[in-house]
Amino acid sequence: MKNRDLSFLQSKPKFTELDAAAIVKNVYALPAMAQPLPSERDQNFLMSAATGERYILKIANAKEDRIQLETQNQAMCHLKNHLSFCPQVVAAKNGEFISEITSPARDKHFLRLVSYLPGRPLANVKRHSPGLLSDLGRCMGEIDKGLADFDAAGAHRDFYWDLAQAPAGIEKYLPLIEDPLLKKLIEAGSADFNRQVGPLLPDLRRSVILNDANNYNVLVGGGGDLFTKDQQVVGIIDFGDLVYSYTVGDLAVAMAYAVLDKPDPLAVAAQIAAAYHAVFPLEESEMAVLFDLARLRLCLSACLAVKQQSQRPKDEYLSISQQSIRRSLPQLFRIQRRFAEARIRQACGLPPLPKAAAIREWLRKNRKNMAAVCGHDLRHEPLLIFDLGIASHHLAGDCENNLEPDLSKRLRAAMDQAGVKIGIGRYNEARLLYTSPLFAGNDLFAENNRTVHLGMDVFMAAGSAVCAPLSGEVFACARNQAPLDYGPVIVLRHQTGAGEPFFTLYGHLSLDSLAGLQTGQLVKKGQIIGRIGNADVNGGWTPHLHFQIILDLLEMGGDFPGVAAAADRELWGAFSPDPNLILAVPEKLFPDPEPTRVETLASRRMSIGASVSLSYREPLKLVRGWMQYLFDENGRRYLDAYNNVP
Repeated sequence: MKNRDLSFLQSKPKFTELDAAAIVKNVYALPAMAQPLPSERDQNFLMSAATGERYILKIANAKEDRIQLETQNQAMCHLKNHLSFCPQVVAAKNGEFISEITSPARDKHFLRLVSYLPGRPLANVKRHSPGLLSDLGRCMGEIDKGLADFDAAGAHRDFYWDLAQAPAGIEKYLPLIEDPLLKKLIEAGSADFNRQVGPLLPDLRRSVILNDANNYNVLVGGGGDLFTKDQQVVGIIDFGDLVYSYTVGDLAVAMAYAVLDKPDPLAVAAQIAAAYHAVFPLEESEMAVLFDLARLRLCLSACLAVKQQSQRPKDEYLSISQQSIRRSLPQLFRIQRRFAEARIRQACGLPPLPKAAAIREWLRKNRKNMAAVCGHDLRHEPLLIFDLGIASHHLAGDCENNLEPDLSKRLRAAMDQAGVKIGIGRYNEARLLYTSPLFAGNDLFAENNRTVHLGMDVFMAAGSAVCAPLSGEVFACARNQAPLDYGPVIVLRHQTGAGEPFFTLYGHLSLDSLAGLQTGQLVKKGQIIGRIGNADVNGGWTPHLHFQIILDLLEMGGDFPGVAAAADRELWGAFSPDPNLILAVPEKLFPDPEPTRVETLASRRMSIGASVSLSYREPLKLVRGWMQYLFDENGRRYLDAYNNVP
């Protein structure tokens, strides 16, 4: 098919409401009132008949090929037997589904009438519940499943909205962007896409896709109360961008617009992908590039919008999503692509990191051959396992009293009382210790504050030696000086017997641990690589080693997070498995884990009668209180407006 470039916009039809009413009456024998609707390159009218029936009149661009419209009609007809939420073509009074008219300017235009689907555009609905996002993913899966065995000549075309052609489109129109920050962001993002994702694209499935499930083409409705109103997809419209391309591109387009202006866009993307996968399973190669393609779509949109607006500066429709795109792109590009892939894999029920199980098993089998990280074999040393969790008696309710030197005094006293020289801080433990802005989410009460510890702590005297458990090389070393950060930190790179790389991280070291250290420097098993630092240099902590295993550094180094948000603990746990695979602290020393919220709720139901009701749809598990605040098991803070606030 011949190329369709942006000169298409100059040939947009210019019929009036009276023209549209006359056309529908003459061609379809349907008396109706016309109301104009927005469109990029065609012209659409909502036609309302006196009987209450409503239709959409679609007048095609003068440059549109008939074969394109025939393909769209065929696709809608093909899906008719599968789906109820896509429009259908209405025959003219002569039985034809495509008619032809001539404009006052003597241009010929094809026209069609399609069924009207009631609903509100997703873009006009402020609340996007998890149920709505899942429904969007399900509907996109149903569409692509229905189109999997469909093909038509008109779908095989050169088209500027095709994601397969997006890199070329971005390169062509990027120079037109005047905003230097946006331009630089898209330029860097496009270069990374071409370098990292480009080689993966030939492996993707291809099929005919809708290609335009943006948030104005997704209609929502349903529900009769505050929680369910407009939280169901009732229609997906506009087959005008239909193209033969990457199958996963359909999901990527829907995802791209659904994540706009969301505080946690990756969670939204994963929710949509999981529902899609349940209906029409994604291939692993598609999961690897899905989030990249969604970002690429938004970059393409930003570039095309500049060109389109220069051609039709008064057409507000051409910039309808651009402010949201400009606000969201910086946040989206801060998400590392392999982390996004892992999150999507996890949501779809697959292991987040395919290589993780093999590396964990290798560590487990080879643990007895490793050197002691702190110069002491923790399998045989007297140890005190600290509870530093949310309800810990070692911690004060006032976070200011958990800083140095107060916390050190309490921990040393506990170790002296137990008669030990080494204390252990637990892995995967939610804590209230992380109070600096480094760990903050949106605010003090935010669910995405980072509280879950991804390493293990070895509390020993400042100056104690830190050793490499395995041979390897220095991958990174840094001094992170922010309050409660790592302070001096070293990252070593190792590999399994099969050659799979993994890393170990050593935080809160002394400043002289970094002296003379260089990346690439080889280290031997058992070699002293540093020493535990004191609070003056180690980030402001009680002297201890933060030890962490990392299976994928996500292109980071000494700034790899040692603490995760509770909502992401399972995912980050895949990247940073239990350090006890190396430290080898006897499992019998660890207390049994506390019951989860779900387990506690089940126990409550067995022990307490239904007459003692709970007020929340999702009951909280509160484990600590201090003054006017309550804390749940993950450290999220709540204002106690019932008991302690007048």
